[in-house]
Amino acid sequence: MPANAFEELQWRGLVFDCIEGVQNLLATQTVTVYNGFDVTADSLHIGHLVPLLALARLQRYGHHPIAVAGGGTTMIGDPSGKSSERPLLSRQQIEENAEAIKGQLARFLDFDSKTNPARLVNNADWLLPLNLIDFLRDIGKHFTVNYMIAKDSVRARLEREEGISFTEFSYMLLQSYDFLHLYRTYGCLLQTGGSDQWGNITAGVELIRRVTGGTAYGLVYPLITKADGSKFGKTESGAVWLDPRRTSPYRFYQFWLNTDDRDVIHYLKVFTFLTQPEIEELQHALEEKPEQRDAQRTLARVMTGMLHGETALARAEQAAQVLFGGAVEGLSAAEIEDIFADVPSARLNKDQFSGTGLNIVDLLVGSGMMKSRGEARRAIGEGGIYLNNHRVAESERLVTVNDLLEGRFLILRRGKKTYFLVEVVG
Repeated sequence: MPANAFEELQWRGLVFDCIEGVQNLLATQTVTVYNGFDVTADSLHIGHLVPLLALARLQRYGHHPIAVAGGGTTMIGDPSGKSSERPLLSRQQIEENAEAIKGQLARFLDFDSKTNPARLVNNADWLLPLNLIDFLRDIGKHFTVNYMIAKDSVRARLEREEGISFTEFSYMLLQSYDFLHLYRTYGCLLQTGGSDQWGNITAGVELIRRVTGGTAYGLVYPLITKADGSKFGKTESGAVWLDPRRTSPYRFYQFWLNTDDRDVIHYLKVFTFLTQPEIEELQHALEEKPEQRDAQRTLARVMTGMLHGETALARAEQAAQVLFGGAVEGLSAAEIEDIFADVPSARLNKDQFSGTGLNIVDLLVGSGMMKSRGEARRAIGEGGIYLNNHRVAESERLVTVNDLLEGRFLILRRGKKTYFLVEVVG
C-alpha cells in the first residue's frame, strides 16, 4: 500500500494537476477534503465514480471527506466543459435529484466511521438564503472580470458565437463561495474535481486567501478517455448510470466486461480498490493470455458487486452466460428483455400455444427466424436449433405455454450465436 494518499492517487494515474503543497499536505496532515457533484439528473453516471472513489480512497488514508450535492449551483449551471448552456431545471426537480443522489454517494463513503466519518451536505442550504447585494459586496468584489474570463471554462465559451450568459458566468463565484463556506465551517483545506474544474477550484483557493488570509489547496483528476477515441461512459443506448432503473446491473456488468485490452489495466487502477500486486498480476495475465479476458472479468465483477451488491452481481453473471448457452430458467422478464434487446424479435399470439401447442417448425417459420419449413427441418436435423438454450432433438417437438419463460418469452437459437426472441402476447 502506498505510504500516503497522494502516492496512492499518483500510482493510479489520478493526479492531473494540483496546487503546490498538496503532496506534502496529504503526506503529513489529516485534512478535510471536498468534492462537489452536480444534480442535473436523478442519478450519477460512471464518470462521477472517478472523484467519488477518489474521495473514498482519501478517507481510507484517514482524511475527512465531504460530498457536496450541488442543489444550489445546479440552479445556475456549470459552463465547464460545456459547449452551450444547459436548460435550467426547476427547484423541485433539483431537490428530487439531490435526494436521489444522496443514496448513491452513501454506497461508497463511510458515514459511520468512528475516526473520520464522511459528511454529505447540500450547497442549497447556504447558497439559496444569500442576499444578492451582500454577496456582490462581500464576494464579487474579490474577482475582476479579467480574472474570470482568463479561465478556460469561460474563455472557451466566449470564443463561441453564442457566448456565455451572466447566469453561467457567475457560477465560478458560487463554487468559490462553497469552498469558503466549507473552509470556515469544517476547516476544509482541499477541493478536488475533474480537470475541467481547475479554474473554479483555483478561484476558490484565491477567494479564501483574500477573505481570510488562509491557505487552501486544489487537486484535479484527469478526464477518462478510451483508447479507441470514443467517449468514456457512453454506449449505443446512452450514458451508463449508477441507478439500476436507468442502467441495469446486467448492462453495467457488460459495459466493464467489454473494456478494450488497451484500457482495462488503467480502469482497474482508477475504478477499483485492488492493490498494486493484484493489478500487476492481472496485467501479466492480460499479456500472456489476452483471450481469457481475466482482467475484464475481474473489473466487471468488482464494479458490479461494489455498486449493486453480490446478489445483483450473481444475476448479471448468469445473464451474461445466457448468450453463451447458459441457463435461462430463473431470469426475470426485465432481464430477458435486457439481454435480448438487440436481437431480432417477433410477437405471436398466445392462443397458438394452447392445447397441444405449436410445432417447432411452424414456430421457426411463423416467427420469421426461418424462411421455410424445409430450412427449419434441416437445421433441426443437423442439431443446430435450440429452444430456451436446450437443443431441439426432433422436428415434431411441440411448444406449449409451459415452455414460456415468465409466461411471455421464447428464446430461439441457431448454432452458437444467432438468437431470436419471441414475445407471446394475448
